[in-house]
Amino acid sequence: MADSTTPDIIYTKVDEAPELASASLLPIIQKFAAAAGVTVGTKDISLAGRIISAFPEALSAEQRIDDDLAILGDLVKTPEANVIKLPNISASVPQLVAAVKELQAQGYKLPDYPEEPATDAEKAVRAKYDAIKGSAVNPVLREGNSDRRAAIAVKKFAQANPHRMGDWSKDSKTRVASMSGGDFCSNEVSATLAKAATAKIVLETASGETVLKEGVKFPEGTVVDATFMSAKALDAFLLDEIAKTKAEGVLFSLHMKATMMKVSDPIIFGHAVVAYLKPVFDQYGEKMKALGVNPNSGLGDLLERVKDDAEIMGAIDRVMKDQPPMYMVNSDKGITNLHVPSDVIIDASMPALIRAGGKGWGPDGKEHDTVCVIPDNSYAPVYDETIKFFKEHGKLNPATAGTVQNIGLMAQKAEEYGSHPTTFEIPEAGTVKMILDDGTVLHSHKVEAGDIWRSASARKAPIEDWVNLAIDRQRIEGCEAIFWLDEDRAHDAELIKLVKPILEAKGVADKFAIMSPAKATVQALKTITAGGNSIAITGNVLRDYLTDLFPILELATSAKMLSIVKLMQGGGLFETGAGGSAPKHVQQLQEENHLRWDSLGEFCALGESFKFLADARGNAKAQVLGEGVDVATQGILDHDRSPSRKVGEPDNRDSHYWFARYWAEALAAQTKDADLAAEFAPVAKALADGEAAIVAELAAVQGKPADLGGYYHADPEKVAAVMRPSKTLNAIIG
Repeated sequence: MADSTTPDIIYTKVDEAPELASASLLPIIQKFAAAAGVTVGTKDISLAGRIISAFPEALSAEQRIDDDLAILGDLVKTPEANVIKLPNISASVPQLVAAVKELQAQGYKLPDYPEEPATDAEKAVRAKYDAIKGSAVNPVLREGNSDRRAAIAVKKFAQANPHRMGDWSKDSKTRVASMSGGDFCSNEVSATLAKAATAKIVLETASGETVLKEGVKFPEGTVVDATFMSAKALDAFLLDEIAKTKAEGVLFSLHMKATMMKVSDPIIFGHAVVAYLKPVFDQYGEKMKALGVNPNSGLGDLLERVKDDAEIMGAIDRVMKDQPPMYMVNSDKGITNLHVPSDVIIDASMPALIRAGGKGWGPDGKEHDTVCVIPDNSYAPVYDETIKFFKEHGKLNPATAGTVQNIGLMAQKAEEYGSHPTTFEIPEAGTVKMILDDGTVLHSHKVEAGDIWRSASARKAPIEDWVNLAIDRQRIEGCEAIFWLDEDRAHDAELIKLVKPILEAKGVADKFAIMSPAKATVQALKTITAGGNSIAITGNVLRDYLTDLFPILELATSAKMLSIVKLMQGGGLFETGAGGSAPKHVQQLQEENHLRWDSLGEFCALGESFKFLADARGNAKAQVLGEGVDVATQGILDHDRSPSRKVGEPDNRDSHYWFARYWAEALAAQTKDADLAAEFAPVAKALADGEAAIVAELAAVQGKPADLGGYYHADPEKVAAVMRPSKTLNAIIG
């Protein structure tokens, strides 16, 4: 619950590039907010913070910290919530292990991550770590549905300053490859519960019954799904596509979400590693297992574990040369698509490849056509249709393109496929059953050892809230609005049964279309190509994918999106767009002291947060601050003050100086609040008078390595020294 000590606005402490940017931007925000009597505090939802808070018994009193994620989880269920959420790491196992090692080196006596827990104590440690990895933050905080769109100023700027798009050729060999059967899509079953129920999930085998999960509670009206992916079908598909890719003479690429889908996708990723190196695993599988190789951790981890075995390394080298060349994460450093499961994230990798004209980087450092392997066919058709559309019509023109907004169902862990604790790798052939407390077998699947079975659900109240949010958004925009639901897919068919009656009861059924994702993709692309706007109303996973796909095509990035979550209890969660936590940006800062992270998403979220606070608390000064943020954001765009990618040119810190200056000038010039105008007039003058000194001081530090005192758990004083190097600016801001 919020109390008198809870800050008016919570600004989350996160990871990597956005957290570095916070060291520069947050002091500015806090100074300006204080003038309106608004307090801005922080809560730590970073990967390192979540790890530290999970093991208080292992740490000294000075090292222990509160479980801020749990505290925020309670806060977002109150009307008082006003949270600005920056992108955090959704950790894969290699990232989690690396963070633990860094913390251990800093003196935190944390237990190692147990790869294969044997004792009860190791299993307990593993359970704690498993609760941290993957998309552990978002389901806790997202107690509302998603409203994501390009801010008007951002969209206008993108049209006036169109980014470069790769050319598409009609004879491009780039294509999407997906399973035609045996996948999650084809095996899905779904049902809507007529009454509240508690369920258990069991595996019945020849040797007996194993309870996989029990005590799963569902309110009345919950849509409950279950499905599985056949390991045999997956392996056959991967081997077939590797052979086809080699014959076609293009790059092989795998596109997954091993961060969000923290249970299922790392397993699928591991199958791809084994398939690509099949002769090696056939001959040396047992030996590699003894060396600790787990293909789910990727090729990079595998190579590190076998590097001293010349025989295995030689076999790997021969097989790699015989297989089709692989899509690269970093061709200069030899980092392949299969190196680390968290390196290639589908919602970022596929839009980037499409924006580049269907080209991916190969091991030769050149761009090539690419086979995009997306094993599960649930949403692969979205990318397939997009590629086909651009092959036929040519690249999108950002100068004239319209925009696709998104209303996404995600409240109360709706559709949490993969990251949900009801996903299992099946140990033995048998039948998985979901059994309700009255004995009803809700869902049942025959499975084999190695298959991946999963269930997810969506509650009735969030679904109704989602439909009503879509109705409100369509009324405001007056444009095309499409529910991306496939009547031939089990889960979507259940949602349609709930959607249609609400639309009809509100008298707006004629304003909405319901289309399969494949057909909706084509329609949306036609609409924006013609300069029109479309609202995509989607489930959780598709929300995640589309709010990268269309912004990257329209704006060149998804980090500049306006992302508002209207919490179901009346509070507000303001996400700073998509775009991930940008590890490459951190690497550049460490090497060259240049941070190219663009804080435009933070600016957009900040303005909305202030205006929400003004409305919720009757704080007129907060409204003026929010309107000033809008003016400052426009100033950043109009005067091209966003960060450059190149060292020696203005970076993130420069953009924060200009943001503070434009914000102060806007507040000094406004006439709604004389006190704020008087307070910020001297600030605006000082920032303008100090321009030459501030710009010079910010430029002087670039080109040399930057010491942050850590990667996952950096030293706050060192980070502040790196991110606030201008004495002149610091003297003005405080």
